[in-house]
Amino acid sequence: MDAIISKAIADSAVLRKSSDSVPWTLDEPYNQSYYGFDPKTSSWIIKSPSTGNRSEDSISITKIVLYSWNIDFMLPFEEARMKTALSHLNTLISSKHRTQETAKVIYLQECLPSDLEIIKNTPWIQNHFHITDINTENWATTHYGTIMLIDIRLKISDVFRVHYSKTRMDRDALFVDVLLDTTSTLNKKIKIRLCTSHLESMAFDPPFRPEQMRIIARYLHDTSSSSSSSVHGGIVAGDFNAIQHFDRTLHIDVDVDGENGFKLKDAFLELGGVEDTERAFTWGQQAATELREKFGCSRMDKVYYCGCVGVEKFERFGEDVLLEGEMGREIMELGFEKAWVTDHLGVMAEFEVRAKLDL
Repeated sequence: MDAIISKAIADSAVLRKSSDSVPWTLDEPYNQSYYGFDPKTSSWIIKSPSTGNRSEDSISITKIVLYSWNIDFMLPFEEARMKTALSHLNTLISSKHRTQETAKVIYLQECLPSDLEIIKNTPWIQNHFHITDINTENWATTHYGTIMLIDIRLKISDVFRVHYSKTRMDRDALFVDVLLDTTSTLNKKIKIRLCTSHLESMAFDPPFRPEQMRIIARYLHDTSSSSSSSVHGGIVAGDFNAIQHFDRTLHIDVDVDGENGFKLKDAFLELGGVEDTERAFTWGQQAATELREKFGCSRMDKVYYCGCVGVEKFERFGEDVLLEGEMGREIMELGFEKAWVTDHLGVMAEFEVRAKLDL
């Protein structure tokens, strides 16, 4: 594993885009396109943001369920691992969330360019989801990044990234605004802001995760626009690399410009979850044995939220999703007890969209 990690670090340095070659300003929103699959041309095409015109689909949606999963970019057989991971996600979504009122969203971290090709060529994604990225254009590196898959029934009004100034690892926050019409708000659209981020890894000094989460919290609580277009609720999830003591309160230590009204709620804790329990951990169980013995297990992957959404369910998923055959054997030879497709468990949270703020 040492050689694999060293190569990943070296590749990251080489594949980083130069600051003078990118169009965005650090710590500021940078708008990007999103895409839908066109069966007539068998291609992904740019979609126009929605103005939120009412439809039966949007009226019926009262819940959002999200799946967030980090698929390890360092291990070999990346294409086979991603295909296996996506197959597992499809099984979960198809079996658990069949109700018309529930919209599905998938957050993925550590996606390679080859992963984007697999995502684009996966039939169930083509049929049921819009996607935020078809290439690495909006990433700060051509190495790996994040992507969001959004239920095609959700009306997308805006997609943007905020590239962090405080990052050693080319990290950013990806935001998608969706508009909902609910039966209790017949004359008012509800804007829900979705976000995924892969926060800074490891325990460097100074730490950058607190500042990264402050940026996320500020945009999830965005009330700077008119009341008709302000954000009514926000949900962020991803690999937060929560390995230090301050990470436990990252969601409430988010004062911005001296204001402390930007707190977030932790979905796992809100539903009675307890830190440092087996049920809490999302990393370590499926890590290489040497790494697990060195670092232990931790709750790296989390879901935070605010505003007019209420969490109803939280689960982990992705346990013992394995590669088979010779590829699986080669993964185990790297020091793994099983041929896991990734070292992270995923997290799933189901939210009810409410007419009033969940303060």
